[in-house]
Amino acid sequence: MYALAASAAGVGMLALAQPAEAKIIYTHTHVVIGPYQHYNLDLNGGKVTDFVLENTITGDIPVYALGVGKPGPGDSVVGYRTGGGLNFASALKSGSPIGFSRRFDTFTEEMVFREGFHHLGKWSNVKNRYLGLRFKIRGKIHYGWARLTVRVRSNPTTIITATLTGYAYETIPNKPIITGKTKGPDAITLEPGSLGALAAGHRGGSH
Repeated sequence: MYALAASAAGVGMLALAQPAEAKIIYTHTHVVIGPYQHYNLDLNGGKVTDFVLENTITGDIPVYALGVGKPGPGDSVVGYRTGGGLNFASALKSGSPIGFSRRFDTFTEEMVFREGFHHLGKWSNVKNRYLGLRFKIRGKIHYGWARLTVRVRSNPTTIITATLTGYAYETIPNKPIITGKTKGPDAITLEPGSLGALAAGHRGGSH
């Protein structure tokens, strides 16, 4: 009986130890961002917005755009520049590394941009693509990602709908993260707003 009790205690201690050893914090969610809507993305649960996902319609000749706006100080998105000098966010596939070798921009990044017959961006009608993110916790750089599915309907009118299905970040400063990685001994999954999310967020703000 003593041996069984000791064994059970050991298993319990191991189970408790595993989350503490996890390095990737993944939050499962399902948020639909429709026209004229936005979502404040707080990667580490520090109650500070790191990125804003915006779905906008502006102008007399409507400009439809899904983008990442108002990043926090030092926060940035993996992206690219078009031949016309416009900055766009990359739509990364699962298994892509995000780290110091990537091109990051601190400006507002468009994901999908449509004006009349002009249609730009890599996020039109994609499923489970990833935004590569760089942000700060207590002044130190961390890498993360946000997974989205985007639908663009253009008949009879343009409607852009984005669905955020999850996001994650690496708890070790300056360590790259792999898009889509949510399982393994170095990862734990949280639900939005859980106490675990606050603990994983170092119990402080992002910046």
